[in-house]
Amino acid sequence: MEFTIVSPAPESADCLVLPVLDEKLPAQGKELDIASGGILSQAIRDGELAAKAASVICLGLPAGLQFKRVILVQLGKEPDHKVIRDSTRALAKALIASQNLTACIALSSAGHKKQDQQFLAQEVVNALMLEVYRFDQFKSDAAPAPKLELVSLLAPKKGDIDDVEAGLVYGLALGHGMNLTRDLGNLPPNVCTPDYLAATAQHLAHTYDFSCHVLEQEELETLKMGSFLSVAKGSIVPPKFIVMEYRNADKKQKPVALVGKGITFDSGGISLKPGEGMDEMKYDMCGAATVLGVFRAVAELDLKINLVGIIPACENMPNGNAVKPGDIVTSMSGQTIEILNTDAEGRLILCDALTYVQRFEPAVVIDIATLTGACIIALGHLTSGLYANDDELAQDLLAASQQTDDKAWRMPLFDEYQEQLKSNFADMANIGGRPAGSITAAAFLSRFTKDVKWAHLDIAGTAWKSGATKGATGRPVPLLLQYLSKL
Repeated sequence: MEFTIVSPAPESADCLVLPVLDEKLPAQGKELDIASGGILSQAIRDGELAAKAASVICLGLPAGLQFKRVILVQLGKEPDHKVIRDSTRALAKALIASQNLTACIALSSAGHKKQDQQFLAQEVVNALMLEVYRFDQFKSDAAPAPKLELVSLLAPKKGDIDDVEAGLVYGLALGHGMNLTRDLGNLPPNVCTPDYLAATAQHLAHTYDFSCHVLEQEELETLKMGSFLSVAKGSIVPPKFIVMEYRNADKKQKPVALVGKGITFDSGGISLKPGEGMDEMKYDMCGAATVLGVFRAVAELDLKINLVGIIPACENMPNGNAVKPGDIVTSMSGQTIEILNTDAEGRLILCDALTYVQRFEPAVVIDIATLTGACIIALGHLTSGLYANDDELAQDLLAASQQTDDKAWRMPLFDEYQEQLKSNFADMANIGGRPAGSITAAAFLSRFTKDVKWAHLDIAGTAWKSGATKGATGRPVPLLLQYLSKL
């Protein structure tokens, strides 16, 4: 699918998409309505296009006109960003389902002057990128791919072209980043191994000209990453520790650091998970996939920032050499950890990554992890859990969440929760019992980030969908890209 920007409309296309403001058609729609004998206005008056925002209707047009059909999208009386986002998702579904080869989308809303053309273009492009996505490379008889080949974005005025182009560029970058994250999350664990994640990072680095270095087992042993290696030792697949550096700002500017959990399959280890649904534990590397997706989007946008990405990647498997409940390991920071449950492994690999990343003297550190089932119990599948030791950083991330509708909610991180991590035999235990499980996991990580501004995103409930639409979502790439684009 290709995109182009036009003003005025092209001479012909299979479909024209028109936004409707309550009962008002934009200028392009009024001309077409007259030429078609009032088909569009009649459909609105008769209620075929519902008054509810994000309602959609597809209408055939008489032969001889420049478009074969038209899709009307209801924006309501006062469309805000949420309405626009919902409406663009609805139009994307309708446009893909209508099997058009070419389409023209009018980026106006019947003279609503406050409309942000850049935002509208961005949302249209991103919605189409996500809707056209398919993951069927392992099917011998895959469903036919969407037919849509060319989408023309119709700017209301020539003076709007720059804004539309900026929206197109951002929407494409976000879509590419999210779809890369989805691909990695959807891949089977026998394909998406730690080595595959490392190869993906190296390919991105080569394509977009940033640096990538992969630390191997011996180097990790030299660095004394005893906590990370304790998780990896149960698998015959070697661990990888991926370090990416995107430098596109003044050398003196401290980088933002993203740390992504990269458990490419989580069996639970000796504390084995139930068999039902264990196949979905391939998505336990969606934190790592998010970091890679964000790096691709940032590089495509050529953002003038410095960014570091850290991905500790391994499998969590049970074998004769696997770490056991009751074992004590020493982290890279020198703090000792009593492992009470081997299925609380994400924090064990992240703590060494959070220690390592501080050598880059980052301005802020944000880790992203499918860390706890307890976060799903607390917030469901709609909202990511946000923890932070810095109020300004938390507010900036929450603002990005609200601007993108990539929902997050700040959770408490009171010192009293640390009591649950006490151990009789080591500096801390790796679990704090059933109460406040997501909070105590964050409290554990906070012990390794005392000297930096740090935030933790628990995406266990938001990175993946189960059920009939099972698959990776690409979240929280929108939230993080928004945050980084405003630095």
